[in-house]
Amino acid sequence: MKAVFDTNVLVAALITEGICSRLLIRGRKRQFELILCPYILKEFEHILTSKFSLSRSETRQVLTLVSEAVHSMTHPVEPVSGICRDSSDDKILTCALAAKANYLVTGDADLLELKVFRGIKI
Repeated sequence: MKAVFDTNVLVAALITEGICSRLLIRGRKRQFELILCPYILKEFEHILTSKFSLSRSETRQVLTLVSEAVHSMTHPVEPVSGICRDSSDDKILTCALAAKANYLVTGDADLLELKVFRGIKI
């Protein structure tokens, strides 16, 4: 089973001990294939430094923890556009399609509204 985590799931895994952190732990245990793309990692890194004011060292530590859960990185070549109101959500869909994911895990209301996109359960 392949899953892509939206940036908000990674943030929630970092700051809470809820379902998102449990899913990240399951990814680290290789209970499924967590696939990310450079866009998601860059957005996550930006949030860590701008919203949470983590230092470069702290950010690297967090990114190392996340990378331990990542099965592989995908590099999308065919962008999705015009599906979501927010173009950054289209980039998340692009990542999920390139990963051939079974699931896109998100807390984003616009993405959740889709429920399924090209066979990917959201």
